[in-house]
Amino acid sequence: MAEQRFVIGVDIGTQSAKVVVFAESGEVVARGRKQLRQLVIPSPNRAIHPADDLWDGTVAAFREAIAGFTAAGHDTADIDAMGICVIRCCRVLLRADGSLAHPVINWMDERLDRPHAHESRYGEVSHVTTSSGYIGFRLTGERVDTCANLIGWWPVDDRALDWSTDATQWDACGLRRDQVFDLVKPGEKIGGLTASVAAELGLPDGLPVIATAHDKAVEALGSGALDPGVGLISLGTYIAAMTHGAAPIADAESFWTFQAALAGQYLYECWGVRRGMWSVSWFRDQFGAGASERDLDVEAQTVPPGCDGLLTVHDWAAPPHAPFRKGALIGFDGRHGRAHVYRSILEGIALRLRRHMQQMADELARPFDELVVSGGGANSDVMMQILADVHGVPVSRNRLRSSAAIGCAVHAGTFAGVWSSPDEAVDLLVRRAESFEPVAEHTDRYADLSAIEALTHQHLDPITEAISALDR
Repeated sequence: MAEQRFVIGVDIGTQSAKVVVFAESGEVVARGRKQLRQLVIPSPNRAIHPADDLWDGTVAAFREAIAGFTAAGHDTADIDAMGICVIRCCRVLLRADGSLAHPVINWMDERLDRPHAHESRYGEVSHVTTSSGYIGFRLTGERVDTCANLIGWWPVDDRALDWSTDATQWDACGLRRDQVFDLVKPGEKIGGLTASVAAELGLPDGLPVIATAHDKAVEALGSGALDPGVGLISLGTYIAAMTHGAAPIADAESFWTFQAALAGQYLYECWGVRRGMWSVSWFRDQFGAGASERDLDVEAQTVPPGCDGLLTVHDWAAPPHAPFRKGALIGFDGRHGRAHVYRSILEGIALRLRRHMQQMADELARPFDELVVSGGGANSDVMMQILADVHGVPVSRNRLRSSAAIGCAVHAGTFAGVWSSPDEAVDLLVRRAESFEPVAEHTDRYADLSAIEALTHQHLDPITEAISALDR
């Protein structure tokens, strides 16, 4: 019998694919990461993943992780299962043979804001699925998906955790039952690795592949942000803010109710920031002149809160209800340099989140008394302090930042009996690291800025709508 058992967490986001191997003890023993190619954006509101990039990136990340695992002297026969988590709100069109009829449609594409509609460019389309359905299919050959990654135009019954039986809902989504995959609940088995894929990845044939949920729900599980009064901020390409709940709330005005990563639990999520951390990477690449984000963080710490009057409006990707919106930087004067712009981008994210999170907290009558931050942006001390100051509550990050991969490992390890329950797995894998306390005078300053940020759409919408009309 093996001295140590292992599980794999697979986290595929908008910008990268990550594979993490966890030991039974909770330690990370190997990692693989592959940067994905830039999205193809043929027009302001269309976005696709080039070629078969999600799958190619996944394979590359697996190879790096497994190479590190075996180089450390471990045997892949001791890996018991893997859990997979893939970016939500994508649409994948497959031919009957399982090949892509069209590149994966990213969540920022306007086609995701309405029902599936066939376009002549697609040709033959046999099945319509999510990104998680597609990656699970490539791994196992099974047309099976998680019931908890069906966000948007999908005819799903969130209470039954299965497809809807309402024919009108199917019609409204432009789909038929024979076009979609079967569903399993988070923590259940999708299938086993096919022999060909197992050989390609260097893993055992038949290794169980376990369903999780949509990426933000898996992050919430893997960050340990499950208690009342605790909010999770996920700093990804789409920056989300959420909190757990015990029951669905259908008619909420300031947030949505989604299935959580644990079957029968729910996640309340307010509006976030589209292309949030993407805008940080964009600024680094375009204007950093070789500086890393760590270098830019050091510069940003020399700039006072409020950036000497510079405000960033985060509409780099327009929301569905206002497709004309564009991003803006307001308030330039002769004092401002690169560090001001960079810090203003970070502050703009925090200010936008504060407005949306406050509305959710007010409607729930449940204020936030602690925030947990996950995602790559949690590595930034200046971003963590800005979030604490803007929200006026302690903000912490975890020792292991790969929250989605941890959530996947929780499900995989619980399925395989490595851990007796999700609670045991979370207790083992999740450890709080640094906590950042708000500075009262900074919080007061940001409260004034937040009131100004709330007015930006009122004044900018007529301008950006006129600008957008010129692009038609």
